[in-house]
Amino acid sequence: MRDSTSRSCRLLSAAMLGAVLAMSAASVGATEQGQERRQARDTRQDARQDARKEKVDCRQTDQKSNAACRNDKRDSKQDGREEAREVKY
Repeated sequence: MRDSTSRSCRLLSAAMLGAVLAMSAASVGATEQGQERRQARDTRQDARQDARKEKVDCRQTDQKSNAACRNDKRDSKQDGREEAREVKY
């Protein structure tokens, strides 16, 4: 009887250890994914700020039309989105 009880305890301990290791691995993956999303979001936000500044500078210095500056801003934001995708994926 003792042999079967100790064997059951060892199996239960091994199963619990495996479950704990699996859960910790899943949380590490989620943490890395969260950090990648945060980096991508920061990249997009920086691109938006830069695009706004570029548009103001464009209007003041280049004497372009509002439409031309708007297209430049749109292109800058699109470049920022592409960078964010590279970071995220």
